Amino acid sequence: MKVLILGAGGQLGRELCKAVPKHVDLVATHSGEVNIVDAAQLAKKIADENPAVVINAAAYTQVDKAEAESAQAWAVNNIGVRNLIATTAATTRLIHISTDFVFDGAATLPYLPAAPVSPLSVYGCSKQAGEQELLKNAANRSCIVRTAWLYSALGKNFVNTMLALMASKDEIKVVDDQRGTPTSVASLAAVVWRLVERPDLRGVYHWTDGGETSWYGFACEIQRLGLQYGLLQRVIPMLPIATAQYPTAARRPSYSVLDITATCEALQISPAAWQLELAKVLKNR
Repeated sequence: MKVLILGAGGQLGRELCKAVPKHVDLVATHSGEVNIVDAAQLAKKIADENPAVVINAAAYTQVDKAEAESAQAWAVNNIGVRNLIATTAATTRLIHISTDFVFDGAATLPYLPAAPVSPLSVYGCSKQAGEQELLKNAANRSCIVRTAWLYSALGKNFVNTMLALMASKDEIKVVDDQRGTPTSVASLAAVVWRLVERPDLRGVYHWTDGGETSWYGFACEIQRLGLQYGLLQRVIPMLPIATAQYPTAARRPSYSVLDITATCEALQISPAAWQLELAKVLKNR
């Protein structure tokens, strides 16, 4: 089975390439090679490779920057998805990565895949528009996988930012009134490959690691494990603050825990606690 990955240079794309099953004939492309906004370029790659499955890990993900660069965010996250649908055959399966930012955070219980969406930011709106393209024009051959708070040992993410700050600052302040679930890209990649193996599955699925916390709780665990594994040499005070004390260009959902029950049942899997997944990543960093 030939699988084409778009966005293979990102943190998820790299992990998907690392975890590829042996029987998969993998074609991995990054944005410098195939830009999904360029329909002609994308069409040529699709025609040359004729993949059975395309995993779309390409996205504009700079949440705050998107407020000022809305055209770029919409081009990648919406027009790029439209191009993908138009340039792939009716038999080509599409697996598309989306986000918890399609929700407004007003809920008090984990969001089901069918819950109404109401994004607060340009990034969230552009990702939701991409989802709608798939649901409207390729619902019979696509899976949308929403995830949240992604991190890995490499690249720009909350874990690496916190470790750098903890090593260089005398104290840090971290938002404590936004709740979600940290998710290792290794965990997400494993689920995506399971979905590749299940051509009968379509629609919207949620995946995160198990449990929930705040950004402050996440940071506290990063410090604890960083000290345990020798990534940090000293304890620094960490102060919980409200969102209002840390203004950002983009509004973020205050609660974006995703209900992953349907995914667990469909794939017959159980999530590991987010703390255990974080420990695995930091131990092997």
